[in-house]
Amino acid sequence: MSPAQHPPGMPPDTALRAARGVIVMGVFNGAAHLRAQLQSFADQTRSDWCLVAGDDGSTDAGPDMLRAFAEEMGLEGREVRPVAGPGRGATLNFLSLLATAPEADWLALSDQDDVWLPEHLETGLAALADVPDDLPALYGGRSWICDEDLGHRRMSPRFGRAPGFRNALVQSIAGGNTMLLNRAGVDLARAAAGEALAAGGPATHDWWLYQLIAGAGGRVIRDEVPTILYRQHGGNLFGSNLGRGAMLRRLAHVLRGDLARWVDANIAALTASAHRLTPENRAILTDFARMRGLGLVARLKGFARAGLYRQGRVGQALLWLALTMKKL
Repeated sequence: MSPAQHPPGMPPDTALRAARGVIVMGVFNGAAHLRAQLQSFADQTRSDWCLVAGDDGSTDAGPDMLRAFAEEMGLEGREVRPVAGPGRGATLNFLSLLATAPEADWLALSDQDDVWLPEHLETGLAALADVPDDLPALYGGRSWICDEDLGHRRMSPRFGRAPGFRNALVQSIAGGNTMLLNRAGVDLARAAAGEALAAGGPATHDWWLYQLIAGAGGRVIRDEVPTILYRQHGGNLFGSNLGRGAMLRRLAHVLRGDLARWVDANIAALTASAHRLTPENRAILTDFARMRGLGLVARLKGFARAGLYRQGRVGQALLWLALTMKKL
């Protein structure tokens, strides 16, 4: 796809200066909390980054704040590039950012309303450092769940089972706001994002990244030590996974058929990039799609043989409920 066009008043479309790392951030009417997140970028212990911010049609002061931050960072030799998003929601905005991202040694994803702790980038890059250069890798993990004023901090859930493609097909285990990719992961995501966009897009960009990296035989690193403050407020697209309320929301997603629709979208996006998966995982994807249409007994037996799993007892119970009710 062609690069996004700049909205009026934004910087001209010139090539990004070479940078070791890239931060991509989706923005939409986030001015209330945007400045705090931008400042947390500036406060990182790693400064070798440029920022590409996809504004998806904001009508608030967000674009002005991005321009001001671009001027501020320009004085320090760091580039901030506001670009226009497709105007079709957060998932397609992030996929567009990934598809057009500059080549980089690493890439970090950010939401507009969180705050990164100063060591966020350094911690993620240290975790990726031991991965072979030619192996795609994804880092992500827990976060501090906070109220709107960044108080009342609680850790997001701990997951005990190892990440993998059989988990990724039925569950996302790390928010995109925590994720970093190594160079091979960036190259894979850039190549596959256009294919996913052409297929209509997955349920969410972060779930898709987990599926893509794991499916391609890459390494997925889940960090149990949080390095971001995940702000909860009325505008969150997805809230935290803590507490009874979160469990009831997940149950409602199953009963309403939301989970089944999300899986439909994920399968379409992954199928568009099936040639990038390992032969084993390509076969698992094909079987997964086929088993969803079987009768109850055959479906349950097929899923049991496939070894698909969600993290935690509640998550696994919801998976089997969805299978029994044909809501997956």
